[in-house]
Amino acid sequence: MKRIRMIVVAGARPNFMKVGPLIKRIAEYNESREHRAPKIDVRLVHTGQHYDDNMSEIFFRELGIPEPDINLGVGSGTHAVQTAGILTSFEAVCLRERPDWVVVVGDVNSTMACTLVCAKIGIRVAHIEAGLRSFDRTMPEEINRLVTDALADLLLTPSEDAGENLIREGVSRKKIRFVGNIMIDSLKENLSKARSLGIMERLELEPARFVYVTLHRPDNVDDKPKLSKLMARLEEIAERLPVAFSVHPRTRKMLQELHFVPSAAQRLLLFEPVGYHASLSLAENARIVLTDSGGLQEEATFFRTPCLTLRPNTERPITIAVGSNRLTKLETLLEDIRDILSGPEKMGQIPPLWDGRTAERALLELLNST
Repeated sequence: MKRIRMIVVAGARPNFMKVGPLIKRIAEYNESREHRAPKIDVRLVHTGQHYDDNMSEIFFRELGIPEPDINLGVGSGTHAVQTAGILTSFEAVCLRERPDWVVVVGDVNSTMACTLVCAKIGIRVAHIEAGLRSFDRTMPEEINRLVTDALADLLLTPSEDAGENLIREGVSRKKIRFVGNIMIDSLKENLSKARSLGIMERLELEPARFVYVTLHRPDNVDDKPKLSKLMARLEEIAERLPVAFSVHPRTRKMLQELHFVPSAAQRLLLFEPVGYHASLSLAENARIVLTDSGGLQEEATFFRTPCLTLRPNTERPITIAVGSNRLTKLETLLEDIRDILSGPEKMGQIPPLWDGRTAERALLELLNST
């Protein structure tokens, strides 16, 4: 009986919500497959790009993903150091395992590095979430997307515009498959648990009566004058509506150096990074989401929660096209907040194939391409 040897790669927190549904669909396929259908021997490789409990292991537990078969333990470092560590460690894994397919997701350093390894030694790569573009090459993630999609053998796109990007770049249409957004698979599978978590009660927040904030990109939080200005804006927003700010550890360190302490009279709530389920609950119930996270833009779009993205661009323009998301900047943030508050509590539409069945379609494409 033929077997398909497959490696699925996860490297950082955004990846875990994407590999979880695929791992589950593979297990279901193996249980229910017909006698002559090939079994899939899957190995989950965690590169260790994010390695502390809050950013990694807790997500495996929350999402019900099995412990990785292999952890490369690469850890942090510059982009070059991290990428080099993944290249050398993952090459050894591939030479030992000799997989038929390596599946990579998203746009982190692990995605690009593992794809490069496979291209050098002749192993086929499938990229889930292919074709997304911000058209901003100053972003490391954009370089990772471009390199990965240039080398991958099967490009599984989350939206129709992603496929159009690939075609403009000269990618053969034969490699491109529109399968939908695998992040929504995780969202739908975990929504019931998210709703029962009680995070709203613990934070004393009322549905549609607060702004949920997550900001982590260096452009927003690593520059002290800009961060100081941002916090002043959040304090002004909090005069009108409670602000729930999930603070990244690096941002908290910067705030300590700025000696920033919210006024007791204001409703600006700063708290440690929350888990996946708590974040889903906050995104669903917020009046507005303010973020620089790609994943949260997508989740807000599914919930039709108005979203402001504090960036000059987004690799997920579909979220803007369907009407739930818009770009903002510090200079216009208060005006944009006021504009949203004058409109409906729910905005936009859910894009095509954001239906919770993307992993199923992705697996079918992998089987058909083997």
